Amino acid sequence: MKLTVVGCSGSFPSAESACSSYLVEADGFRLLLDMGNGALGELQRHCGLYDLDAIFLSHLHADHCIDMCAYFVARYYRHDGGRCDPIPVYGPEGTEQRLTTAYADTPTASSMSEVFDFHTVKPSTFEIGPFTVHTERVAHPVEAYGIRIEHGGRTLTYSGDTGISTALDELARDADLFLCEAAFTHGKENIPDLHLNGREAGQTAARANARRLVLTHIPPWTDPQVNLTDARAVYDGPVALAAARQTYEI
Repeated sequence: MKLTVVGCSGSFPSAESACSSYLVEADGFRLLLDMGNGALGELQRHCGLYDLDAIFLSHLHADHCIDMCAYFVARYYRHDGGRCDPIPVYGPEGTEQRLTTAYADTPTASSMSEVFDFHTVKPSTFEIGPFTVHTERVAHPVEAYGIRIEHGGRTLTYSGDTGISTALDELARDADLFLCEAAFTHGKENIPDLHLNGREAGQTAARANARRLVLTHIPPWTDPQVNLTDARAVYDGPVALAAARQTYEI
């Protein structure tokens, strides 16, 4: 598998990065995890607008899904080649309605489903292209899911947005790469069931025996070097900060 960081900023885009969006590729199949603010523009650095094969939305906060409205425009109003066939979109219950409301002026109430084939995510194991994926609900104020992606004996886990969660521990169990949010700063923010700090992300990786940890979803007002140091203090494996356009072979 190949992982490309399309965007990794939390809450709103930074000067260096769009919000959360991650491209996972294997066997010629392209799966996009989340499409937050600014992600659609950045995505075009890595693949064509119409080259995605499936999209997974971890939850429906704007910094993880709002560029789906722009992607609707690209797919629905395409003239060269005609309107795109529906692409599978996996998201929490109500994803179609949320995106339709956010766009606010679709031609009809069902226009989104003409270019997006919506599938409701629940805790389960299923196939997306060549990938076997397992999803579990994690600790966040809205319905949110972490995802474990397996292919060719290798595993990628993406936390989505979450506080401390036993479900996340299991999703990350023995993962080759654990892409984990670290939005908060240890000793500064302490809001249960919202986000992890760097130390908590490191502790989760250690409990799960993950082989590599990449910290992501760090907002512009959070010092990423503090979170990196905090994670390294409690986790012995390799730790890095996600950066836009960074790629990883898994």
